[in-house]
Amino acid sequence: MATTNLPQLTHARNPGLPLDLDWVASVQANTSAIERRAATFPGRRSVKKDYQAAWLCKAISCIDLTTLSGDDTAGRVLRLCLKARQPVRADLLAALGMEGLTVGAVCVYHDMVETAVRALEGTAIPVAAVSTGFPAGLSPLHLRLAEIGESVAAGAKEIDIVISRRHVLTQNWQALYDETRQMRNACGDAHMKAILATGELGTLRNVARASLVCMMAGADFIKTSTGKEPVNATLPVTLTMIRAIRDYQDRTAIKVGYKPAGGISKAKDALVYLSLMRDELGLPWVQPDLFRFGASSLLGDIERQLEHHITGAYSAANRHAMG
Repeated sequence: MATTNLPQLTHARNPGLPLDLDWVASVQANTSAIERRAATFPGRRSVKKDYQAAWLCKAISCIDLTTLSGDDTAGRVLRLCLKARQPVRADLLAALGMEGLTVGAVCVYHDMVETAVRALEGTAIPVAAVSTGFPAGLSPLHLRLAEIGESVAAGAKEIDIVISRRHVLTQNWQALYDETRQMRNACGDAHMKAILATGELGTLRNVARASLVCMMAGADFIKTSTGKEPVNATLPVTLTMIRAIRDYQDRTAIKVGYKPAGGISKAKDALVYLSLMRDELGLPWVQPDLFRFGASSLLGDIERQLEHHITGAYSAANRHAMG
């Protein structure tokens, strides 16, 4: 399992830069080429046996273990945090030589931040809060900014903000930049992940331009979805967003992270996303400081695959409970 011990690279946060409307206007997206690349990629990249197990362990370390339901309770969040601390059964981790493996973060609504922070005390696992009127992002701006401040004060180290989709659909890039910049300032030392809700943006060109504007406004990560839209993370959207990240780094030397969220529930899908990140952006982007999965059920399937790797048999999903 030593192949999972890739170096934990560090990088400066994205400070953002002034809005460059000429750069934004120059961004295009060749939809047919993007879709063709996305359709053919999974069949050309595969890993097996020990290598697959190693990459699945890497995927676990990049999961934002999430519960964002209207019926969330303190008990559910506590169980989720226990799973975050011990994401895979101890006997399986011992057999893999991966004792001490944890997820990347725990993501909850604001009301559950303090509960999660207490449950994760003594670990390096950060708590992420979805703020700014999640999932629609339509509450008044001053309330969205206040919500960020409340989440940071409660102990959240990462804030997943929601952009105003209407600004993208009307091409009002200045408004999108100004709002996102204010949210970034409200986050302070907490890292900001900007959720684009790509399933509601209409075109891949809109996705590419919104990605760039959010990075200019200082987003530390750009994220596909809230998980509540009819269409969430897809490979064409992922390819569009990570190429925007690559363009931004090429021009500014600043690294920005990426988080696909919603609809990623199978271990084989996690391997495809990790492979795509490695191919397009390189090894730094398969580390949890630059790549996260927004997921809940994904972890259970990965644990089943790891047990199969160790024992040769598939177990029932209920053997790998979330808490």
